[in-house]
Amino acid sequence: MKNISHTISILLLFMSFTISVNAQDYTKVDAMVKNYPKTFSSPDKFAEQVGKDFKRDDEKARAIFTWIAVNIKYDLPAYGVNERPAAFSFRTQEEKEAKQKKFKEDLAAKTLKSKKGVCQGYATLFAVVAEKVGLESEIVPGTSKSHPMHIGKGPGANDHAWNLVKINNEWKLVDATWGAGTVTGAKPEFVFKFNDKYFFTDPDVFFLNHFPDDKKWLLTQKTEQDFANLPLYYGTYLMDGYEFLSPKKGTIQVSKPVSVAFNVRNIKPGDKVHYAFSKDKVFKEAELKQNGDTTEFIVPVDGKSNGTLTIYINQRSVVTYKINTT
Repeated sequence: MKNISHTISILLLFMSFTISVNAQDYTKVDAMVKNYPKTFSSPDKFAEQVGKDFKRDDEKARAIFTWIAVNIKYDLPAYGVNERPAAFSFRTQEEKEAKQKKFKEDLAAKTLKSKKGVCQGYATLFAVVAEKVGLESEIVPGTSKSHPMHIGKGPGANDHAWNLVKINNEWKLVDATWGAGTVTGAKPEFVFKFNDKYFFTDPDVFFLNHFPDDKKWLLTQKTEQDFANLPLYYGTYLMDGYEFLSPKKGTIQVSKPVSVAFNVRNIKPGDKVHYAFSKDKVFKEAELKQNGDTTEFIVPVDGKSNGTLTIYINQRSVVTYKINTT
């Protein structure tokens, strides 16, 4: 009986520790990191600072994520230019691994020195520093869903990269690029906007915008077709915790004028919901109806023209659907 009691105590301790990590408040970590120098002379110096200040693995990962997200600017002119995989020759597996390591170290140092990069730079800097503080990390290449034209299309673009980091023997998803901010405006420019919803993101939520080249890193049972069927969710969707219960599919098929019903969870009192079609770009306010813990509203679709429908909450884009007329 004593052994059983001891085993249960250990199990409960493990469970409580796991829950505390998953629901951890990183306010103190973020506050400390935001007082770090705006630059480090090398990834080693960055890792040295993190290792000195934090002992828990999840806090180390958070510190690396936060510093990168608030200090590394997305390099728009370099998008699509230096994201291609490095090409080099090798004769042995040992030589290959050595060259891969050097490439990662060089890219991490370059990203740190220039304080800018594209997703590969963000992900590589995170992985290199994570490994230097004793964390197991992976760089995950894959496909993002980041533009209305991606609605209805499956993965395969290989246009993005993010990270996995192992905490308490469990892989956690991290995207420091999307955690850093957003590209906005008619003349695109990067705007810093820290979004920690891309740190230790639930796999089913991360899947809304990410599909890895290697499906073992999905960490969920979703499929390529599931990914293709999704609407386009923006960072605001994660940041503000909205959940669109319906419609679920990203393409709305219509053959005549219809009223499309939306059912959304976590819209707060006082929130304003608007919608706009790409064909006329006129913003119209939706009439909201509360139904238990969800909010309902109707969007009339004329059924005459193709295009997109975007839902805005408090003047920020949240989700876009494709309209197909038949």
